[in-house]
Amino acid sequence: QVQLVESGGGSVQPGGSLRLSCAASGRSISSWVMGWFRQAPGKEREFVAAISWNGGSTNYANSVKGRFTISRDNAKNTDYLQMNSLKPEDTAVYYCAASIWRLSRKSSEVGSYGYWGQGTQVTVSS
Repeated sequence: QVQLVESGGGSVQPGGSLRLSCAASGRSISSWVMGWFRQAPGKEREFVAAISWNGGSTNYANSVKGRFTISRDNAKNTDYLQMNSLKPEDTAVYYCAASIWRLSRKSSEVGSYGYWGQGTQVTVSS
């Protein structure tokens, strides 16, 4: 089993930045795809970004392209989501997730991930 713990959420003004971290324990995630999803109140969980096992490939939702960057440090068993130019519509609970499947179009689907963190709140408001 692998446990995922997110951190780094908080409140920020529009245009600000936050860096989320997802620390894994229980086993190495170095061979797994890691993803970030978010869920706003009353909405379905939606894909944000995913990264291949070695960090060589990434996928992003159109809504965050050019503003968010996903990365990973396999030596630390951790992945990150750098969020810049934040907008009020980015407000949500952000979840990290781990998938044993290789990076593909299906990496944007909730069902591709077998392990999830508990989530961290991001609020963008003036």
